[in-house]
Amino acid sequence: MGHENITEFILLGLFSDEKVKVACLVLFSLCYIAILSGNLLILLTIRGSRLSEQPMYFFLSYLSFMDVCFTSTMVPKLITDLSAQQKIISYNSCMAQMFFAHFFGATEIFILVAMAYDRYAAICRPLHYMVIMNSQVCDVLVVASALGAFIHSILQVLIVLGLPFCGPNQIDHYFCDVFPLLKLACADTSLWVIAIITTTGGLSILTFVALVISYVIILSTLRTRSSEGCRKALSTCGSHVTVVFLFFLPLIFTYVPTADSVGNDKIFALFYTVIAPMFNPLIYTLRNTDMQNAMRKVWCRDNLPKGKRGLWGVCPLPDLFCPQNH
Repeated sequence: MGHENITEFILLGLFSDEKVKVACLVLFSLCYIAILSGNLLILLTIRGSRLSEQPMYFFLSYLSFMDVCFTSTMVPKLITDLSAQQKIISYNSCMAQMFFAHFFGATEIFILVAMAYDRYAAICRPLHYMVIMNSQVCDVLVVASALGAFIHSILQVLIVLGLPFCGPNQIDHYFCDVFPLLKLACADTSLWVIAIITTTGGLSILTFVALVISYVIILSTLRTRSSEGCRKALSTCGSHVTVVFLFFLPLIFTYVPTADSVGNDKIFALFYTVIAPMFNPLIYTLRNTDMQNAMRKVWCRDNLPKGKRGLWGVCPLPDLFCPQNH
């Protein structure tokens, strides 16, 4: 047992075509800049305004933080590898990348569950909402999300640490993940494959089904409400449902069917490592007047009276948020 003969791995990446690599280098660099700027804008806006006192935005700030951390475990390495001749990663770095990818990804999953629970309490139990979702409960849900994610991640790493690697060291992926690594092990890993499909795949499916059921209950409750209140709640829930589908469907396709479709897994992985984190800020801000108003207050001086001005002399945001921008 152990990894006596393997001290590093080679990541094969997404594509082998050099022309495609150059295009992808530019594309993924722009995507990563968009992910960082969009999610940090949401995080700083919420933390710099009174929105942080509302549970929904409290969780949204953590979701944005997780998006930044989750993407940062994989995309910078992907970008540098696209310009490198050999895409080498050490054994220890590989284990660390796998741990943090699963940790931040799982934390994000649990925070999405907390957000669904918050919307359920707000819409289905409005009279008890302030008691159900008080600040202590919100803190506990975030800590529980991180703790659950830590347990999940450490189990993935322990599975791989217990395997011998003595043969080929080429990982058919752009980051270290458990299925591609199991393929390289010098041992029968069929039971571990079943275990991971059952645990990680099962967690993804159960969470997805629970989220869908919760939003079905919420939407059925909204049918009895006034048109204006219903429209605002529908807009909020619509944003949440879009994020859930963007994140979970590729995740389920990755971890549920078989471990033999790693080629497709690389494409699916792009959805939950790059595309979903990039679109989350747009999904949560474009139709959200609370976020737009908070952005004006935090970032735009032109829209505020003296003594209550934001962080910038001229609003750095688009005209959508700062119509008085000159």
